[in-house]
Amino acid sequence: MRTRGWLIPAAAVAAALVAAGSSAQPWSARAAREAAPPPEPVVVELFTAQGCAGCPEANARLETVAAEPGVIALTYAVDYWDYLGWEDTFARPEFAQRQRAYRKPLRLRDVSTPQVVIDGRRQVAGAQAPALQDAIDEEAARRVFPPEIEFRARGDRVGVGSGRVPAGGAEVVAVTFTPGPQEVEIDRGDNRGRTVRHMNVVRSVRILGAWTGRSALYALPDAREPGQAVAVLVQAKDDRRILNAAVLGPH
Repeated sequence: MRTRGWLIPAAAVAAALVAAGSSAQPWSARAAREAAPPPEPVVVELFTAQGCAGCPEANARLETVAAEPGVIALTYAVDYWDYLGWEDTFARPEFAQRQRAYRKPLRLRDVSTPQVVIDGRRQVAGAQAPALQDAIDEEAARRVFPPEIEFRARGDRVGVGSGRVPAGGAEVVAVTFTPGPQEVEIDRGDNRGRTVRHMNVVRSVRILGAWTGRSALYALPDAREPGQAVAVLVQAKDDRRILNAAVLGPH
């Protein structure tokens, strides 16, 4: 038996995400996805920091779009704002490294916070609401005929199907995260006295191996804590576009 697709197979998580953001979505975009979800999801990656004064608003916008059918929303906390006096409780150096890896393919002079990257193809600085929604809608309409992703029933392996490999090759990435919202009280820095809310906080990023265009199985990280989910991304090495993605819900 195999589990296929990108939907988180946890009814409670799905209900919580819908309740958190469905009322704020444009009706036309939401209705279109509910009627005919895209064959591949749109991956929305937010790079944020608890010490960044402009980040809580971007966090709220990500929480809204996370409720949309066909969207995989992920929050990466970066550590380069820690010098302002507050050490981010979720940040890891590899998350900032992942953000910097987008700089060259997106033709950016430097990285900024908050920043949203959609499908590895485009970025929205500051997570501006109209631009973010427009980018998600445009990516949802894209048809790239990606390799299929299937999780094995035991939850220990994932299969990636055959397909066309982008120039420079591709890799399979496992992003472990905690589904749903989390709140952190900030004692120091620019957000002192505020409670900062995060959605789908990333805990680790791990490359499972190269994808050569042939069907292959990959071992999933075996150190997931209870309640954590894992998003599997098939991503180009050079231009960083995400070919397809899927989510295995909490175990």
